[in-house]
Amino acid sequence: MPSISPFAGKPVDPDRLVNIDALLDAYYILKPDPAIAAQRVAFGTSGHRGSSLSTSFNEEHILAISQAIVDYRRNAGINGPLFIGIDTHALSRPALKSALEVFAAAGLEVRIDAKDGYTPTPVISHAILTYNRDRSTELADGVVITPSHNPPEDGGFKYNPPHGGPADTDITKVVETAANEYIRKKMEGVNRISFEDALKAPTTRRYDYITPYVDDLGAVVDMEIIRQSGISIGIDPLGGAAVDYWQPIIDKYGINATIVSKEVDPTFRFMTADWDGQIRMDCSSPYAMARLVSMKDRFDIAFANDTDADRHGIVSGKFGLMNPNHYLATAIEYLFNNRDAWNPAAGVGKTVVSSSMIDRVAKEIGRRLVEVPVGFKWFVDGLYNGTLGFGGEESAGASFLRRDGTVWSTDKDGIILGLLAAEITARTGKTPGAAYEAMTQRLGTPYYARIDAPANPEQKALLKALSPEQIGMTDLAGEPIESTLTNAPGNGAAIGGLKVSAKDGWFAARPSGTENVYKIYAESFKSAAHLKAIQTEAQDAISALFARAAEKVAAD
Repeated sequence: MPSISPFAGKPVDPDRLVNIDALLDAYYILKPDPAIAAQRVAFGTSGHRGSSLSTSFNEEHILAISQAIVDYRRNAGINGPLFIGIDTHALSRPALKSALEVFAAAGLEVRIDAKDGYTPTPVISHAILTYNRDRSTELADGVVITPSHNPPEDGGFKYNPPHGGPADTDITKVVETAANEYIRKKMEGVNRISFEDALKAPTTRRYDYITPYVDDLGAVVDMEIIRQSGISIGIDPLGGAAVDYWQPIIDKYGINATIVSKEVDPTFRFMTADWDGQIRMDCSSPYAMARLVSMKDRFDIAFANDTDADRHGIVSGKFGLMNPNHYLATAIEYLFNNRDAWNPAAGVGKTVVSSSMIDRVAKEIGRRLVEVPVGFKWFVDGLYNGTLGFGGEESAGASFLRRDGTVWSTDKDGIILGLLAAEITARTGKTPGAAYEAMTQRLGTPYYARIDAPANPEQKALLKALSPEQIGMTDLAGEPIESTLTNAPGNGAAIGGLKVSAKDGWFAARPSGTENVYKIYAESFKSAAHLKAIQTEAQDAISALFARAAEKVAAD
């Protein structure tokens, strides 16, 4: 188990804050070496991420990625506007400048924020879908420059194609390969103009992102019932991209809400440290959320978003900060019982590592469960065509349909998940925490945890390519194994690891994409002791697998 830092949940010493000047200097000065894997462009589940200080997110990366997107759009026939937004990380604005220099040189119609402000990930998705509604040609797409909740020294760059959601690997692999080739060729073929000329270009247009999104919120959340109830709401943007969205929401809909902090600072000095002592704007972490949790008695319901507002953290009165799995189950139960216009066949989307409480809720409400690999991209098609009413990840990212059953966002939207908590409280008279407590009395109490264990690159590759037969387990913590999966049952896609399930518990193991560890997700519906037994047996089985592989290599 990871040890909790003594700094966790406490304000960060000023001496430990990132040096913003050094971070920005490194963005322009350091040049990536394509011979070093850690310095190449690499698109994970949420785009390319890194830090200028480690030469993994620098000017050449962004210029190359932007040119690769220009090439991809041309080859794919995408010729509508490109919506682009940034979050409040220090590297986001220089990356925007670099991207605009390339996009303008290529003659792309780019829409940037009207007031040079910040734009949440779900707002970009909403803008793309709104523009493309009823269109079949000249479709829009978008870019979000954000590393999500990651530390202040990080940067991130995501591409969302015309469906509005995260790009799938068939797109990101093309972009990644092309970008790395541009870097290898020392930027030959990358066309750019000056930032000043890019801003003046007729194809670079100012766009009001706030008003269309705010005005449309009543189509996805019952804002009127929130207003009528008068419940008190606390909102913490955690210094992120939603900071300028909440006051317009409060003003338009007349809800009784307080923004507890509007501070924006690229060092994020106002945050309390996460479990490992690092600054991380993780709204699902009780350590990072210590400020808002301390205010739980001031509000009927409170919530926060991470830096690009695609994640949510729900503080539910006396219940404190809700576990993300608990809130997902609660949101699903409420939505499918209170959205009469939704398609009766619309299913419930979850990742294979999310709580089985969701399975039990789906069965109770009579809805089809669609279990997919980790990554929100797997929910895009279902949310787009309305065959999924809800898609959610255990890491506190989710989205759901409009009240009329049509698509709202095909990317995670932490803003509507926070407002949904207020709607639940207003309509039912119970907070989501109380609703979840009642749910456990009917469906059982789950014990869920994730741990990390060491694994070298060879072991990670072995785990990713595992077959069900290789694990060699017949029972799990005293129960017969009912299934061993390496492909998700909801769509048949590879998990990139495996999931082993018994009647009252399961575990899933997946290699990390960035660290020399693998992750074990596990859950028990019996007890904390039973959960511990599952975790131990899981780690023992995988260690034995690694040992057998090492013996085979030695024998060969």
